[in-house]
Formats: sequence, structure tokens, C-alpha cells
Amino acid sequence: MKLKLVSVVALFMWLLNACSVPKDVAYFQGIDNATVEQIERMNQTYTAKICRDDMLTITVTAWYPTVVTPFNPPAFSYAQETDQVRTASNTQLQTYLVDTDGNINFPVLGKIHAEGLTKQQLRDLLQEKIRVYVADALVNIQIINYKVTILGEVARPGRLTVPNERLSILDALGSVGDLSINANRKNILVVRENNGKKEFARLDITQPDIFTSPYFYLQQNDLVYVEPNNAKKRNSRYSAAQQYSVTVFSSVLSAISVITTVILAITK
Repeated sequence: MKLKLVSVVALFMWLLNACSVPKDVAYFQGIDNATVEQIERMNQTYTAKICRDDMLTITVTAWYPTVVTPFNPPAFSYAQETDQVRTASNTQLQTYLVDTDGNINFPVLGKIHAEGLTKQQLRDLLQEKIRVYVADALVNIQIINYKVTILGEVARPGRLTVPNERLSILDALGSVGDLSINANRKNILVVRENNGKKEFARLDITQPDIFTSPYFYLQQNDLVYVEPNNAKKRNSRYSAAQQYSVTVFSSVLSAISVITTVILAITK
């Protein structure tokens, strides 16, 4: 009788455990117990730096707009009409591509090295050079092709355009609908190109240490891959029909086992 009662209790505890949240699903485990020093290390700042193949819009302003016109060439379109060429101004801003050497070709000033600089640093550099011609010139810069790619076990994998040039790994995952239940939260891969070389990093978002990682803030053109967990990998070995058969068989077997155990416990 005691043995059967112990079996019923053990089965009940197993069912409760099966319904609980696995330890590898919850984010930032233990963060409530973080020390002041640990929290201080989490408070990192990030400023985007200009990279090769970035597309920049650069506008120069002054009290008298006409004096900075040479630094603000409009984008033109050309159409052929018999023997004449018709030139039409486009409302789009002129864009500047950071070439493979890290340079942009800016009007009047010529080649300017931009790779590795923040927007503020490039702004200061251009303003210094332009003020030789225009004393009160101000420069505004935007990176217009700032994007990252999210693949793997997320709700909506794809390319993510970043409007504010500051994106954490958590912001990126939230923007694509978060991780699926089958995602491996302990081994998220970030692929980054730095000075023409690939860098690889692994992030564990179940631990609060993720806030101190140099890869917590993503850079333009980063690739994030969320691999499946072990359960998903095991299930992928079977066809859909096999998975259904195994699930039904397991459910029936579990139900029979529970019913048998309860009946034996009652009759004894």
C-alpha cells in the first residue's frame, strides 16, 4: 500500500515538473541577485561607427543657403530627347557610398576617409574643412542602410532596418517576434565583419552577463543566427507522420500508466 502511494506521489510530482518552465527558457536568470558592481558593468554605451559599404546622406546648412550650394549637389536624372539632353532635379538627397578603402568622395573637398569614425567625428571633420570656405557651416549626417539580418528559430526571420543606429540583441529579437519555444537561448550566434575579417560570438540570453558583452549592441550588417534546441534537433529526424505517431503512442501509454496506477492505489 505504501509503495503504491509513493508511486502515485512520485507520478504527481513528475507531472508538476513537466508543466513547469524549463530552466533554459527564462531570460536573465539570477539578475535579481546581481551585485552593484555587476550592474555597473552592465551599463555600457554604444555609438555606431561608419563602415565600408555604408550609404550616407550628408547635408550642409548655413544662414545663407546659397553659399553652401556647392556642398549640397542634388541627385539628377537624365532623359534623352532627340538631340538634346533634358536634366531634371530629383527631390532625393545625394548619397555617398563608403568605398572599399573607407573613403567618400565629397564635393569641393574630394576624398574624405570616413571608415571607423562615428557620425559626430565625421561631422566635425567636414565642418572643419568646409569652414575654410563658409564660416558658419553646419553638417548633418545619417546612415541610411543600417540593417541586421536575423535567421533561425524566431517568429519572423529576415532583414531588419534600423532607423536610429542603436540596436541591442534584445531589441532585434523583439522586432522579429521573439524566439520560438524551440530556440536554443544559450548559444545565439552573432557574425560580424570587422576590417574585412569575420568575427563570431556566442550569446546566452538566459544569463544577465549578456548585458556586459561587446556584442550586446549590434552593428550594421551583423548576422544573428538562433539555432534550434536539442529537442527540435531530435524531432527533425522524424517525418511529420512519425512525429504524430510517436506523440499519440506516448500520450496513450502515459494515460494507461496513470489510470493503472490510480486503480491499483484505490483497490489496495
